[in-house]
Amino acid sequence: MNRAETLAQLDRLLTIMDELREKCPWDREQTWESIRHLSIEEVYELSDAILDKDTTEVKKELGDLLLHIVFYSRIASETGLFGMGDVADELCNKLIRRHPHIYGEVKADNADAVKSNWEQIKLQEKGNERKSVLQGLPKSMPALVKAYRMQEKVASVGFDWNTADECFAKVKEELQEFEQAGNPKEKEEEFGDLLFALVNYARKAGINPDDALEQTNRKFQRRFEHIEKRAAEQNTELGSLTLTEMDVYWDEAKRSE
Repeated sequence: MNRAETLAQLDRLLTIMDELREKCPWDREQTWESIRHLSIEEVYELSDAILDKDTTEVKKELGDLLLHIVFYSRIASETGLFGMGDVADELCNKLIRRHPHIYGEVKADNADAVKSNWEQIKLQEKGNERKSVLQGLPKSMPALVKAYRMQEKVASVGFDWNTADECFAKVKEELQEFEQAGNPKEKEEEFGDLLFALVNYARKAGINPDDALEQTNRKFQRRFEHIEKRAAEQNTELGSLTLTEMDVYWDEAKRSE
């Protein structure tokens, strides 16, 4: 597909968005606030499609996300705030600014150097508004993802373990402290430290902890649903099965994977 065809397709999308905003009662009533939660839902649906390796769904969900970007921009243009072109220009300018190794004289021979440059430039862009490399992370970001991103950000400015083995030694240390914790408050704090250390080890070992946990969630669901299926086949209430019986069905599911 050539550039001209792509531009024509994007122009078609913008035209349809204009028509919907002007003629459709539902689209006409929407605001940034009213579609915000829908945008979040679309991101999760895209995430599911990626984990499922369903390329058809990935394409569809990317389209849904693109629709939301166009929708927000169209709403903004109606009051003269900005338009879709302004959004694209802002992004282009940022990409050029944050890739001085491509568009300037800076040297960056590997991905880690690029990430480090990116974070330093972000900090410079904000000037006095942002005094910490950790500022800017969404408050509502899931804790597991936030821990990973915090560790990435501080690593980009040199605050990092040298090896994954060093991180794993910290995991062992935190596990010992958790085991020795006394009251519930101490256990909660030490458990948080343990999780944070595990996330750090995963990052250093090249594992995305959120992806890893979601894969385990899905595996657990598949195996437990097999237990439910086997119970139903025997006309047995799930709650009446013993743990030993459930373990037998669990192992069945495990062997079939």
